[in-house]
Amino acid sequence: MKVVLFCGGRGIRLREHSEAVPKPMVTIGYRPILWHVMRYYAHYGHRDFILCLGYRADAIKDYFLNYREAVSNDFVLSEGGKQIELLTSDIADWRITFADTGVDTTIGERLRRVRHLLAGEDIFLANYGDILTDAPLDRLIAEFTASDAVASLLSVRPAYSFHVVDLDVDGRVQGLQSIEQAGLRINGGGYIFRPGILDLLGSGEDLVDEPFETLAADGKLIAFTHDGFWVSLDTLKDYELLQHAEESGEAPWAVWRHQPGSA
Repeated sequence: MKVVLFCGGRGIRLREHSEAVPKPMVTIGYRPILWHVMRYYAHYGHRDFILCLGYRADAIKDYFLNYREAVSNDFVLSEGGKQIELLTSDIADWRITFADTGVDTTIGERLRRVRHLLAGEDIFLANYGDILTDAPLDRLIAEFTASDAVASLLSVRPAYSFHVVDLDVDGRVQGLQSIEQAGLRINGGGYIFRPGILDLLGSGEDLVDEPFETLAADGKLIAFTHDGFWVSLDTLKDYELLQHAEESGEAPWAVWRHQPGSA
């Protein structure tokens, strides 16, 4: 299945990094977070990527055009440095389409602009280029395929808690509950689509606000509840969490390291 990744946003909430590079290129360990997202999908056999580019598209293109596998793979050096023999490889079997979808473009419009690249796909996957999870993708695809849904999303809780405020008409606080106590969940991306989603996208529309509302009203939008690892790289706190997990060797999203038979 093809994997559409939305990589065009400015990442203004992570200015410490995203002013120099686009947010998907912020490094976690040796590699940009975008590489980690792609490696997750590749682990499950989905290696045909469509990158919806926008802000600092040149940085993403340059990274892959000058990709250095020896940086994070074992290799043998011989002939005084003239010969490099990789012992492991990561992106050799990836196919990556780089599509410029504009800088100030909604997610729905980015998807509209790559519609022609999805011709013939019965089901395709999509996600943001800055979200990491350990959700069991193979099981989610199987369940989606068995349904009549047009779209699905991951239903998750944030990595750290917020409090929901209950107000009366005068703005006085009646109570506070954590997201967990309130039983609330958020849209965590991790989309699976049938081509019907493309017919619902109007020019300039966002993906969630219009098409998803239509699908929900028709009973064609489903959510997979995931209580495992999920982080969206939005703030410095998110970055520090991901960087610590990678440096400690835990990195729950790196299913290719942790699951038996990883490729």
